Amino acid sequence: MSGGLSSIDSIAVRRAYARWAPMYDLVFGSLVDFGRRQAVDHINARHGRVLEVGVGTGVSLPHYRRDLKISAIDLSPEMLARARARIAKHGLENIEEVAEMDASDLAFEAGRFDVVVAMYVLTVVPDPGRVMAELERVCAPGGEVIIISHFAQDEGLRGWAERKLAPLSAALGWRPDFSRDNVMTRSGLRLVEERRMKPFGLFTMLRFVREVEWAEASPPGEERRVHKRREAAPGRGYNGATLSDPAAG
Repeated sequence: MSGGLSSIDSIAVRRAYARWAPMYDLVFGSLVDFGRRQAVDHINARHGRVLEVGVGTGVSLPHYRRDLKISAIDLSPEMLARARARIAKHGLENIEEVAEMDASDLAFEAGRFDVVVAMYVLTVVPDPGRVMAELERVCAPGGEVIIISHFAQDEGLRGWAERKLAPLSAALGWRPDFSRDNVMTRSGLRLVEERRMKPFGLFTMLRFVREVEWAEASPPGEERRVHKRREAAPGRGYNGATLSDPAAG
């Protein structure tokens, strides 16, 4: 586990989300909806296969472009039951897979996805560094990894709001002391955008590009094979975004 983090284990996370599953959308939907819409809008401008890590009740799934191929995972079977019901209700034939899976041990081959997105997930996992390694691994060279998370802030209006929301964060298993440094751990991921999310800038979206050069420099094995396979299918990679100034929430 990364140093300095509050203790969280997967059993506690499962129990917390089992309790919250019936009311999650009602209680927390408005708090996280803006960030979800921002991430999905960006992904809808891309092509290929998308992995959503920590899909929860599947709120975002109906909003993906229907020609995108979506895989979705979560640790909570109760949340996934609601996600599957939502998929059936909306007839979402582009959802290729919905699976109960640990984000720190993804059962996908390296380089499978063009976009990997984890919204409001990193603060509830026991080992965020290991999860970041897995997100990087399953992202194709030239693809994107998108994170939305809360990062600790002690001062100003945001610090005041965080203190007020601390009991709510604890109830969900979120770490109020979660540092941005915990996700800036992968040499193969290059940060291209950092954007504050409403309300009050409590959440931040980080967009990374999976470096092609890093994959080429990897030892012989699966990473290199995936990169060669990807070179045979142009047009599905990253299109060259540039780092933008963080937008105030």
